[in-house]
Amino acid sequence: MSSFYALVIGAGSVIAQATIQKFEADPNCLGVFAVSRSLPKISTESKALWLESDYSEESIHQICKRLALYAGKITKVLICNGMLHDESIMPERKLEEISASQLEAVFHVNTVIPMLWLSKLLPIIQGEQPTQVALFSARIGSISDNKTGGWYSYRASKAALNMLIQTSSVEYARRAKNVKLIAFHPGTTDTPLSKPFQRAVPQDKLFTAEFVATQLLSIMEGITMDNKAAYLDWNNQTIEW
Repeated sequence: MSSFYALVIGAGSVIAQATIQKFEADPNCLGVFAVSRSLPKISTESKALWLESDYSEESIHQICKRLALYAGKITKVLICNGMLHDESIMPERKLEEISASQLEAVFHVNTVIPMLWLSKLLPIIQGEQPTQVALFSARIGSISDNKTGGWYSYRASKAALNMLIQTSSVEYARRAKNVKLIAFHPGTTDTPLSKPFQRAVPQDKLFTAEFVATQLLSIMEGITMDNKAAYLDWNNQTIEW
């Protein structure tokens, strides 16, 4: 593998942090740009350059202007932004629980923000080097796989993200033939995102962040660069859109 720079967006998440650690341990990785809402305390030995963003359109634009200096050199991109619940939001179990405010909040984090990055990053990741962009989706975003219903805003926001990834891949195939877009389902990982829902998960299906990070980077490294979007799970198995 040749030398590269990595970009991890939504770097405050547990899986993102595990992935950053793996990039830092990779001798071929020259540096990691880590974007998050707040800046952590970091070691002077770290390869990571942390960039603070509130994920507004202007903030994303300004960060991409800084990253333009590395155009063509960033070949591993993770867009990890995601929201399932917070202090006031939980997945809807029935129609009566749907609200406009919850739909808008979940769609903004899960769909709008990743798409803004995908649009602004195009000139930065155009180039000759094979480049993989993994966006954190979810199996629950598969329309054809929906047998149980519920979780309206989260399910729909991930389905919308999948459509945007598919649509973007058509344009990327014309304008950035070196790029492969991946909608990635990490499985149920032991993170704050899944904490309220872990009780029903079999022990062997509750993954560590380190395991998921290893799986994702392996998938990115070995994937076929065919200018088509892929929808894959943690085990490199295709999910139906």
